[in-house]
Amino acid sequence: MSRRHMKCLAGITVSTATALGLAAVPSAASGHSDLVVHPGESIQSAVDAARPGDTVVVLAGTYRESVLITKPGLTLRGTGERTVIAPPAAKGAKKAKAAHACATGGNGICVLGTKSRTVDDVRIRSLTVSGFDKSGIWASWTDGLSVRRVAAGKNGTWGIAQERSTRGDFRHNTATGNGDAGIFVANSVSEEGGATDTGGTLVVDNSVSGNRIGVTARRVRNLVIDGNTLTGNCSGVFVVGDESKPAAGAMTISGNRIVENNKFCPATPRLSAIQGSGIVLTGSEATVVRSNVIRDNVGSTPLSGGILLFKSFVGALNTDNTISRNLVQGNKPADLANRDTSGTGNTFVSNTCGTSVPAGMCAG
Repeated sequence: MSRRHMKCLAGITVSTATALGLAAVPSAASGHSDLVVHPGESIQSAVDAARPGDTVVVLAGTYRESVLITKPGLTLRGTGERTVIAPPAAKGAKKAKAAHACATGGNGICVLGTKSRTVDDVRIRSLTVSGFDKSGIWASWTDGLSVRRVAAGKNGTWGIAQERSTRGDFRHNTATGNGDAGIFVANSVSEEGGATDTGGTLVVDNSVSGNRIGVTARRVRNLVIDGNTLTGNCSGVFVVGDESKPAAGAMTISGNRIVENNKFCPATPRLSAIQGSGIVLTGSEATVVRSNVIRDNVGSTPLSGGILLFKSFVGALNTDNTISRNLVQGNKPADLANRDTSGTGNTFVSNTCGTSVPAGMCAG
């Protein structure tokens, strides 16, 4: 694209933003613009006015709206935890829910593509999204979505969630007190089917506490869960597979600190009660669990323990998983538990622990 053309596009963006009362600052170097949103203004209006590659900068304040992003290359950036996106007040809720799919779904920020046209390379940075009925951040049919330094708390289902998407990058976020998972990566929430390849999605260096499950990887393959701190959940990391093919798995769970996930969560129609679970694999294949610190996860449910292999609730077995070099101590009823004895090729090597079921799997 020529420099003259880029300047023209920047001019169009500035003109559109000015007409909406927004402050737009063009960048001569890139041809993109920063659209600045002040308290009392609409984030959605700025997103609608932006062009692919632009940045919507949201200043400190509370913005009572849902935000829908369907444009590639857009950046939504707050100024830290003081930039808060929250549900509309009761008198404005009915109008807001009629506005767009994100609000109707009860979500805070949505990045939504379609099967035929994904939304690529969207970035969400440095803000708080809290109190929504469903998810703080919800993404579907995206590629390269990046979420960093976001605080997602007290949302009804998930803090930060992605389905049918590839190459997500979720790091340095805080997910606290959400109704289900703090961070959720899935194939699809609306239909059954085999695990999908996430293309190397990264869940890295997040702090996740007080949720039902810290990180859930449901019917997906090829992702990394690394360097996270997970505490005060009912379960730290939960890998969900079923009998569909391809199986869930081919992922790496490493370098996490998973401590005292002892909150009690009652049974659901699809899952037994959960308490005191560090890492649970159900119906997983070829997953590597290594170099994690897993301490003091204590409970008396079938899923309690430090690292647990469990046959899925539809009968899918764990196969060819490797659990190695983990420090697993103070977990009850056991530090390591292989409760899927029909599964094949699962190995426990060089783990430092005190108790195991069956006995003899601890290195020291």
